[in-house]
Amino acid sequence: MSLEEYARKRDFTKTPEPAPGKTSGSGQRFFVQRHDASHLHYDFRLEIDGTLKSWAVPKGPSLDPTLKHFAAMVEDHPLDYGDFEGNIPKGSYGGGSVMLWDRGTFELIGDDPALVQLERGDLKFRLHGEKLSGTWAIVRMKLSASKKGNEWLLIKKKDEAAQPGWDVEAYAWSVKTGRSQEEIAADLPAHGKKKAGTPSTPPS
Repeated sequence: MSLEEYARKRDFTKTPEPAPGKTSGSGQRFFVQRHDASHLHYDFRLEIDGTLKSWAVPKGPSLDPTLKHFAAMVEDHPLDYGDFEGNIPKGSYGGGSVMLWDRGTFELIGDDPALVQLERGDLKFRLHGEKLSGTWAIVRMKLSASKKGNEWLLIKKKDEAAQPGWDVEAYAWSVKTGRSQEEIAADLPAHGKKKAGTPSTPPS
């Protein structure tokens, strides 16, 4: 998928979001953004084939392996979007505050390339993030085959990183600036201190 849909939906004279451009990456990064727009949700992004493959996850990712969270696949985003944090103006597409909730790298599980796994509707990977880790899968829902085909489930696999009862909202702080969603919405400055690399120590 190209970035045409991403560009079509946005006016880059009004939004601080990055415009599509020539960027390069490692091909192994992931990002999660907490997006307080018309409805609070999380945007889960994997760097695949030169863009960020993206899903909107209303309930967010979870380290609880008993949960299967709905994820709607949305348009590809440019690689520069991964580090984006700030405010999209009201009235613009996706207007609201955006927090960089997590970031890190991922590795595919299995011999098939990511695009082949996506086409099949079953992408498996291992995350190495500041909050998220362990093995995961994102699986296309079978009932969506006759619809848009953008309805998926984000699933945490049972492994050493799994944490039953884990609550995503207990970690609502930015890995980039240490700010809360409210501080980002108010354009307050970064806390100026690096946060710990484990999900057990939210900022004070």
